[in-house]
Amino acid sequence: MIVNAEIQKNPGESNPSVVRRFTKKVQGFGLLNRVRSARYKTRNPSKYTRKKMALKLLERREEIKKLIKLGKLPDKMRKD
Repeated sequence: MIVNAEIQKNPGESNPSVVRRFTKKVQGFGLLNRVRSARYKTRNPSKYTRKKMALKLLERREEIKKLIKLGKLPDKMRKD
């Protein structure tokens, strides 16, 4: 999508005023917001990856339960 933002300088208008008007017009198009949001967009994890992460989480929880029963987990980690 190509958008041209063109501003003509009015007689007696200062340069900062022209720049400010140009900036407002560009912001009005919403183009910068779309570009910035797309820049850091991350892909959704695949079904396989989500399954693998869920299995890891379950394994960690089981390990923590085991350590709590054995009394080897520090008091800070316990959620009693």
